[in-house]
Amino acid sequence: MSGDGTARGGRAALLDAPTTDPPGCRICRGDRLVPVLDLGAMPAADHFPPAGTGPDPGEAAHPLAMVICHDCGLAQLAHDDTVTAEPRGVEPQALREQAADAVRRVAAAGLLRGRTVREFASPHGGSWLELLSGRGFAVTERPADVVLDSFGLMHERDQAAAVAGRVAATAPGGVLLLQYHPLHTIVTLGQWNALRHGHFAYYSLRVLSEMLATAGMSVVTAWDFELYGGTVLLAAVHGGGAPDDAVRRILDREAATADPATLAGLQHAADRHTENLRTTLETAAARGERVYAYGAASRAVALFCRARVRRDLLAGVADAAPAKQGRRMPGTDVPIISPAELLAARPDRVLLTVPDLLTEVSGRFPELAGRWLVDEPADHTRERPIR
Repeated sequence: MSGDGTARGGRAALLDAPTTDPPGCRICRGDRLVPVLDLGAMPAADHFPPAGTGPDPGEAAHPLAMVICHDCGLAQLAHDDTVTAEPRGVEPQALREQAADAVRRVAAAGLLRGRTVREFASPHGGSWLELLSGRGFAVTERPADVVLDSFGLMHERDQAAAVAGRVAATAPGGVLLLQYHPLHTIVTLGQWNALRHGHFAYYSLRVLSEMLATAGMSVVTAWDFELYGGTVLLAAVHGGGAPDDAVRRILDREAATADPATLAGLQHAADRHTENLRTTLETAAARGERVYAYGAASRAVALFCRARVRRDLLAGVADAAPAKQGRRMPGTDVPIISPAELLAARPDRVLLTVPDLLTEVSGRFPELAGRWLVDEPADHTRERPIR
């Protein structure tokens, strides 16, 4: 996303974004970058080729590794030479519910002041503008009283320029609301496959606070949410506002995350997770079970490729997004099908690649009760019988 993208112009902004990495660290430009996770050559996670076309060995040609800056502490994508256009997904119910909860919490804290709002959109879709419009806010492309960024900042190659753009978009006396998937969550839960092309930065609150402080804003409060295993929404204002107890609590919790040795544990999590998935699918195949998956998520791309998943182990991946149906998972021959096709196949097991979808899909597809395998790196593929 470019620095001035809004929800209404977000797609165009994504296509206009820079396609080359900045020199050195993406925020401080330092050159002391320490490797912590290397997944080797992987296909572009946003490019879903047509079904029946491969896989082409040339797909797995893009290095995928995480480094941490020794100078500023930002964990980041080491290099990304991919330029892709992600097919639009369908916004999950869990994400919509969390957005509504977040707006209520921010309003209760007295931070929804003023009358104008601006949003920096995420390629994953989803918008809070309707929620703010319902509270009397008008969308503007000028500096706004409330500036929203829900998982958008991490998609910017040049983090320094992106932060500066968001700060400039926030009016004097306004508030910047920025939601992110903390590095603490990623490390604690072994979410190694959060690393993917197009996700350029992975944050601790300390690093984000310093990034914003350099651009002239202070983090004053923050909220925890259960989404994606644990996410954080921070509120920042111009000038030198003092952080509250919530900020200090999160800083204390995340203190160990900056240690490269701790981050290096993600490599072990990646190896264990992929080995366990391969074993799970081979065991099911030996029992004569037909296994499908639900959720053609970008996080599943590296997982499936590292586990050498093919159609003989996973017959298909269902996804509610029409733009992905009729395509295949990158680096594999596994087709992406519609939910209706999944039901018609009467699978013995369904691997859910996005655990946050469990409540939604179990309610939408009661026919699949008792067949869900929830893919979670920490304790892989726990069976979840749904009644």
